[in-house]
Amino acid sequence: MSLNKVMLIGNVGRDPEVRYLDGNSQSGTKVATFTLATSERYKDRNGELRENTEWHNIVCWRANADVAERFIHKGTQLYIEGRLRTRSYTDPQGVKKYTTEIQVDVLQLLGRREDSEAAASQGGYSAPAQPAYSAPAQPAQPAYSAPAAAPAAAAPVAPVDEAPADDLPF
Repeated sequence: MSLNKVMLIGNVGRDPEVRYLDGNSQSGTKVATFTLATSERYKDRNGELRENTEWHNIVCWRANADVAERFIHKGTQLYIEGRLRTRSYTDPQGVKKYTTEIQVDVLQLLGRREDSEAAASQGGYSAPAQPAYSAPAQPAQPAYSAPAAAPAAAAPVAPVDEAPADDLPF
């Protein structure tokens, strides 16, 4: 068994580049590519705050490419699930190169509310308003409760050899 799964939360580094594989926007397969930055912050041995940023090449196909084209722009915060793919190509100088990409399976727009409102004012994605979380009410419990009475013993049941044909549950 094997597993190839990538889960990322990060910020888009550049506007998506959208193209069609057949060159025809009517019948071609849509693909969108962009970069995503993920950062980790930590303190080094001297107690200084450090930040390490990784850049990921993201590839969206079909419906996810539509979402990327319509709603994603530089700075958008995203949650992405996908698969890691490495492919090779030959550059114009004839040198064979390799690139590693994330092939997107799940794409979710994240971010702060004011980000989505700004995008909505520009005709973009608008996330539904979410009510503030409130913990469920806890019923008041008495400080001490007497132990419950022991359940009554069940009456013995006689074994049944066969159920009657007309007594089927369906």
